[in-house]
Amino acid sequence: MNARLSPNTAAVLTAREDMLARLRRRKPATALERDFYTKPEDFQIDLDLIWYRDWLFVGHDCEVLSPGQYLTVQVGEYPVVVVRDRDGGLRAFHNSCRHRGSRICSEEHGTSARLMCPYHQWTYSLDGRLLAARDMGSSFDKTQYGLKSIHCTSVGGYIWICLAKAAPDFDPVRRLLEPYFLPHNLHQAKVAYEYTIIENANWKLVWENNRECYHCFANHPELLRTFPEDPTISGVDDATSNPRITTKWNHWESIGLPSQFKISADGQYRTTRYPLIEGKTSYTMDGQAAVKRPLSDAVTERDIGTLLLFHFPTTWNHVMADHATTFRLLPLSPTTTQLTTKWLVNRDAVEGVDYDLKRLTEVWVATNDSDRRVCQENQIGVNSPAYVPGPYSPVHEAGVTQFVDWYCTHIEERLTEDAE
Repeated sequence: MNARLSPNTAAVLTAREDMLARLRRRKPATALERDFYTKPEDFQIDLDLIWYRDWLFVGHDCEVLSPGQYLTVQVGEYPVVVVRDRDGGLRAFHNSCRHRGSRICSEEHGTSARLMCPYHQWTYSLDGRLLAARDMGSSFDKTQYGLKSIHCTSVGGYIWICLAKAAPDFDPVRRLLEPYFLPHNLHQAKVAYEYTIIENANWKLVWENNRECYHCFANHPELLRTFPEDPTISGVDDATSNPRITTKWNHWESIGLPSQFKISADGQYRTTRYPLIEGKTSYTMDGQAAVKRPLSDAVTERDIGTLLLFHFPTTWNHVMADHATTFRLLPLSPTTTQLTTKWLVNRDAVEGVDYDLKRLTEVWVATNDSDRRVCQENQIGVNSPAYVPGPYSPVHEAGVTQFVDWYCTHIEERLTEDAE
């Protein structure tokens, strides 16, 4: 160890070396060692090398349609505000006043002609310029104290940010996702309902739980009314060997809905459309549409299955003919994770007329609550010094293997690059 390194820097390097050693000795198709799910140093490495460097889903265009509308999100140590500027563009800023650092926007959603810090009233335009800072003296230069920008873009109605100084190229994501999502007109939908839960589990355990239905029979009776438990059609792999899938794909693509399985080269994101159980068209208790108005006026056929999107580390999604359900995951601590779920419907749909809110939301509310419980129990068990990683099921947990492989490869590459 270089003697000139500060104690803190030395500790960081030691933690990274330790993680790298564990990554290099891991067994394929096997759960990760305990420290990956429990250790504060590992959690900080996850933040530094994944959450602060990759593109993250934070919300929808329809939540910030008009100039001055904003949404806020907390990513690790970073409070962020996303706002629609006066020219109709999307902007993202560090939600920290350039005076003494106070958070500027504290509400999750809001509308304001300007962004004003509530502490000392420093006031910023929607493009981040500092407009007013009273009693700062004649030599004060406002042009040097605008809000700090964050990379921000949108595709198919989804807003993405990246906290890195130099963001990864977003064009591959755009090219893959845009054809699938544009027909559903999500950028002009509306959020019918949103709620957030805290799962007492590491963010990777939450993802691992999502990527398999091995646990569904015992835990998700509501979901299994419509969701096919068959692991070949859950967005894990290209299902061209399944004749029901290929028949559906051919039909859906003939009506202008891209459907075949697509995956990024590094496995970070994938999308496909797959059918629900025969005769079911939506995630409701009876499997029929929850909303009378189609989600998009351009898609009038009811039986279009569900369009899936998985993008590590922040989001999984289901888009059907009548509504969309989107999920945003954010890490809070080594053993707590925030999950926000939103239900999107046609912007002209009226609650109580076109849809009943309980009917729209009850399947995923129940499913999320059950997942919250099983993930918490998973974390409690993993916390035990007696925990030893076990093998994944090759039948039901291929999706878990894919996620863990992505995580390990992704973070090992960055640890190696940073060490050079």
